[in-house]
Amino acid sequence: MTNQKRQQLTDIHNDKMEGIETLKKKNGKMVRNHIGPTPDLEKHLKPDWWKRIFNSMYLKTDADVVEDKSITAQEVGLFIESLNLGQEDSVLDLACGQGRHLFELARRGFKNLSGLDRSRYLIQKARTRSKLEGVSIAFKEGDARKLPFPTDTFDCVTILGNSFGYFESTDDDQKILKEVFRVLKPGGQLLMDVADGEWLKVNYVQRSWEWIDKKHFVCRERSLASDNERLVSREVVTNIEKGVVVDQFYAERLYTRQSLNQLINLVGFKQLEFHGQIGSASQRNQDLGMMERRMILTAHVIKEWSPKKLKKAVKNIVVLMGDPSLNDIIKPDEVFDDDDFNTINQLKVALSKLGDYKFSYLNNHATLSADLMKIKGKTDFVFNLCDEGFNNEAIKELHIPALLEVLKLPYTGSNPQNLAYCYDKSLIRGIANEMGVPVADAFFIKPEDNLFEINISFPVIAKPNFGDSSFGITQKSVAANIEELSEAILKIRQQFGYGKPILVEEFLTGAEISVGIIGNVPEDYMVLPVIEEDYSDLPDDLPRICGYEAKWLPGSPYFKALKSVPANLPREMESTIVSDCLKLFERLECRDYCRFDWRFDQHGQPKLLEVNPNPGWCWDGHLAKMAHIGGKDYSGMLDAILKAAERRITI
Repeated sequence: MTNQKRQQLTDIHNDKMEGIETLKKKNGKMVRNHIGPTPDLEKHLKPDWWKRIFNSMYLKTDADVVEDKSITAQEVGLFIESLNLGQEDSVLDLACGQGRHLFELARRGFKNLSGLDRSRYLIQKARTRSKLEGVSIAFKEGDARKLPFPTDTFDCVTILGNSFGYFESTDDDQKILKEVFRVLKPGGQLLMDVADGEWLKVNYVQRSWEWIDKKHFVCRERSLASDNERLVSREVVTNIEKGVVVDQFYAERLYTRQSLNQLINLVGFKQLEFHGQIGSASQRNQDLGMMERRMILTAHVIKEWSPKKLKKAVKNIVVLMGDPSLNDIIKPDEVFDDDDFNTINQLKVALSKLGDYKFSYLNNHATLSADLMKIKGKTDFVFNLCDEGFNNEAIKELHIPALLEVLKLPYTGSNPQNLAYCYDKSLIRGIANEMGVPVADAFFIKPEDNLFEINISFPVIAKPNFGDSSFGITQKSVAANIEELSEAILKIRQQFGYGKPILVEEFLTGAEISVGIIGNVPEDYMVLPVIEEDYSDLPDDLPRICGYEAKWLPGSPYFKALKSVPANLPREMESTIVSDCLKLFERLECRDYCRFDWRFDQHGQPKLLEVNPNPGWCWDGHLAKMAHIGGKDYSGMLDAILKAAERRITI
């Protein structure tokens, strides 16, 4: 695929993410299909507009308020005064965005701060800023209608910056308030900063435009929805060099004092009090929209403490592994050796340190179905560490979760469909490409293809299209000419069979990095520190790859020389790569943990290599190395995976 075509696909993806309606084919090219004038803004409003709008462009269009520290400081001062907050109080800011109010609270000495927002972009930005400023704020991505916090957790919950009333139905707003009521402690306080709907119905600006920086200006249109209860807005952002870059529609419910009072009382809050009006002293001061006039209100939770739960029972976990009595062609001698048994012992020692669980182990695949039937009703879930596959056949890796699905046994890790997807390298490339995630140029070589008729730029690397654990990828897989490529393909076919397809990719020569994620996107996950392969000790005449020799052959120069080190990436570059990994995690329906491998090309552009939904769990594997850099030992990493699975299974 040409770079031009890839860029077109990337533009399509980015445009969809930014809210542009569609792109259509015209004269063989993809062109933006703008709506033009429309008398009915509501007709173009998508119910889930809020999933896409809060991105980098939002921070430009609303920067005069949401990126102005002096405005934020003034607002926080008013909020503290209205709430009588103490620095030890635990505070949750719902729809926290990039965390501007929380950072101001932290500057004022508040210590127990949390934020939740649906926008992955804004949460990632908040987390990055938190690290840079050395501030301890717990940021989570999630839906305010289903909060990932225990009952009776917070002293105060805030909903600020007019972040209430995005949904089509008031039932959803009521769900938010019920969740807030649940997570607040008895005597806890709710603070809301909401647009004055009664005033806006009469005073909203129908049309406006303003410069948002030296290269962008935004035009806005507004009208009342057909129910007369929401204000529908359209924003068209134009770059003076590129033309229209965003055309998006959104709507917010126009709550009055009376309607808010009814809704909040219905949920069970008491002592509702309005604290006057608030505005924003924007430096641009051209079009403040919904932020122009807002109400501050507080309400209290009068309830009893939830009954204390009994001491959490120890969970019974069955660990499912490869069968050491069977051959495994991926291993150097095709059998489990001393190193494998040491790895298993390291696992058992690490798991034995986890007090919340009691572990038993299954590894006899000949009796696996019968053994699993026996544990039904006696185990809480299965820890699936059988990355060797059923009967130690890698192509049957998905058979293990499929069997567990049939037996209705909950388990850790990804489902059969996800494993089938990720086993097919070419398929993953196609999905990534569709989503605008960059991949290396490549050719899919079928058995009948004539290699000498394919126009290929060298160097390249040949890989089995199906497989994992770098099986079939060695230094001989890298080819500088057609003869070397022909030899590399021959070796793969001899090893895997002549009827199997082969993937030939451009050989990327830049930094090789891995991104690890533990948890479940979008609500409950953590991104481990990014690591890079260090090739500095490898002899110069060997190609820089982390292949089979580096992972399985102790006598090889790769095994001796390669080491993993913390990656030193520019902040924005790392943020973009992590964001792409999270999108793929969600799109492919990965579960509980996953590793993404990337490599940079000669121009410094990152490209996805593969997705590993069942990454190596061993004590010295990439995932464990990332966790160690992030402050988690091997037991801590395993515990994080188990806890993520447990939360997912029990929801």
